[in-house]
Amino acid sequence: MRTYDFSPLYRSAVGFDRLAGLLESAARTSSEGGYPPYNIETTGENAYRIEIAVAGFTSDELNIEVKENLLTVTGRKTANDVNADGTTPQKTYLHRGLAERDFERRFQLADYVIVTDANLVNGLLSISLKRELPEALKPRRVEIGTGQPLIEAKAEKKAKAA
Repeated sequence: MRTYDFSPLYRSAVGFDRLAGLLESAARTSSEGGYPPYNIETTGENAYRIEIAVAGFTSDELNIEVKENLLTVTGRKTANDVNADGTTPQKTYLHRGLAERDFERRFQLADYVIVTDANLVNGLLSISLKRELPEALKPRRVEIGTGQPLIEAKAEKKAKAA
């Protein structure tokens, strides 16, 4: 396992604290393990989708939260080994390959990326994302003038001067 020390970035870069923090969190999350597996795909110019394999979880056992550009998907498995009367059934597994453990998966979102919807179909949680730039940040076209005054403008200047 490799560990990286990002402290030199803090000393030599002013105003890039968030970037160094992102690098640290990326290094930390890559070593956490791969459960549950997920895909990130682009579905358009400013649209994305995250698909997470959550087999065995119901929509009541999943939680999606967005706070300060951090998308957190949490799965908390209810006590499925408890009967309605509160007793634990005696189950004997010959092989137990389904991972029904709790999980928390975090995704760092870029600025102006919002979650539009989430769907759970056949054990696959799909979270749709969209980047919505404010009007002030969108590129706009600026018309270029010819630089020559209009004839009416010359007539107005002469009238004002007289």
